[in-house]
Amino acid sequence: MISCDRSDDIWTVTIDRPEKANSLTHAMLTELAEVMEAAQEARAVILTGKGRVFSAGADLEAARAGLATSDVWERLSGAIAGLPGLTVAALNGTLAGGAMGMALACDIRIAVPTAKFFYPVMKLGFLPQPSDPARMAALIGPARTKLILMGGQKITADEALAFGLIDRIIDAEALMDHARMIVADTVAAKPDIAAGIKRMFST
Repeated sequence: MISCDRSDDIWTVTIDRPEKANSLTHAMLTELAEVMEAAQEARAVILTGKGRVFSAGADLEAARAGLATSDVWERLSGAIAGLPGLTVAALNGTLAGGAMGMALACDIRIAVPTAKFFYPVMKLGFLPQPSDPARMAALIGPARTKLILMGGQKITADEALAFGLIDRIIDAEALMDHARMIVADTVAAKPDIAAGIKRMFST
């Protein structure tokens, strides 16, 4: 349910469970984390989903069994945040719940016009993953982060762009080509240049 195309120094990682809105099981999250931990050699990583939803978050049955509070979410987002190459979340549709963390950990987020963004932890009775509020607040500020996390608001793609939660809105048919265009200069440059630029943001 997770596929990884490793061609041309670009790893394209796809969540492939469209019949379940790309909801995530523990096995899928573990596989995603392992792929991202192995992607140190990748010059760029593009993360996307199959179908019309990027991810609905935790699979409902898995969430009831404890997945919603598992540390595997944090393992995944930490692996993405630590990659030396450029990471792009190509959001093919709505992004919900704990799946927000992997997109927040990417360097750049682009989304289709129909995408919506929500993280219903108040309604579900769970705390967000530890790094998610800080990463979200760094992008959109504390008040808007509380609007999503504590106010339970569903944000449209236009609002997400205005907030700074995503960086561009791209038509669905052009989404992956646009993601590859974004990473093209990084892939063509010397690896230490990209890694060096990323280190500048952490100092």
